Amino acid sequence: MIPYPHIDPEIVRIGPFALRWYGLMYVAGFASSYILVKRQVNELNKAAHAGKKGGAAEIPDAFIDAVYTYLVVGLILGARLGYVLFYDLSAYAAHPLEIFAVWHGGMSFHGGMIGSLVAGYLCCRKYRVDFWKAADLVTVTAPLGLGFGRIGNFINGELYGRVTDVPWAMVFPGGGPLPRHPSQLYELALEGVVLFTVLWLLKNRRHAPGMMTAAFLMLYGLFRIIVEFFRQPDAQLGFIAGPFTMGQVLSSLMVLAGVGLAVIVRRKSAA
Repeated sequence: MIPYPHIDPEIVRIGPFALRWYGLMYVAGFASSYILVKRQVNELNKAAHAGKKGGAAEIPDAFIDAVYTYLVVGLILGARLGYVLFYDLSAYAAHPLEIFAVWHGGMSFHGGMIGSLVAGYLCCRKYRVDFWKAADLVTVTAPLGLGFGRIGNFINGELYGRVTDVPWAMVFPGGGPLPRHPSQLYELALEGVVLFTVLWLLKNRRHAPGMMTAAFLMLYGLFRIIVEFFRQPDAQLGFIAGPFTMGQVLSSLMVLAGVGLAVIVRRKSAA
C-alpha cells in the first residue's frame, strides 16, 4: 500500500475567498488547450498562405478568443446540469436551490461535453466557421483539460476507486479505512496522457472534418468504460445496469456516437 499524499485542497485563503487546486486545474486545462489550438491554427494558416491544402485561414483569431469564452460557460453549465440530471435528479428536485451550489461539488464530464458542443456550435454559427473543423482543433487538446481535472480530483481525495489489495492502493480521506484503487490516476493516464498522445499524433494525417472528434468520442468512451471497473460507483446510484455504472452507460453512448459520426464523415468525404 502507498500512503495517500495529503495535499491541502486550498492553495491560499483570504477571508471567505480561497484559491483551490481544483479550480487552478480548470484554468490550466483551458489555458493549455487555448495555446495549442492557436498553434494549430497558425500552422494551418501558414500552409494556406503558401498555397498548400489546409484551409484554416478562414478561422480568425477573433473566433478562437470568443469560442473559449463560449466553451467555459457551456462546460460549467453542462457539467452541473448533467450531474443533476444523470446522477442525482431526485435529490435536486427536492432541493432545487442546491443546483446553484456548485461549491458543494457535483460535475459531470458527459454533461460538460454536451454543453461545450452546444456552446461551440453557437459560436461557430455566429462567426460562420465550419463547426467540425473547429471541433477537431479543440478536441485533440481536450485530454489535457481532462488530465488536469483528474489531478484536481486526486488532490481533493474524491472519485476514488474500489477496495483492492494491489501494492499501489491508497486509503483515501472519506473513503473508509480500506485501501482503494487510485482511479483518478488511472484516468489521468488513459484519458489524459494516452488519449492526448494518440490524438496529437493522428491530427496531422489527412482526414475529413469531424474525424478527430469521432476518434475522441470513441477513445474517451472506451477508456472511461475500462476505468469505471476500478472506480467506486456513485453512492446514490450504485450499479444501474447489472455490473455497469452510469459512467459506463453514458460512455457507451459516446462510443456509439463516435462510430456513427465516423461513418457519416467517411460517407460524406467519399461522395
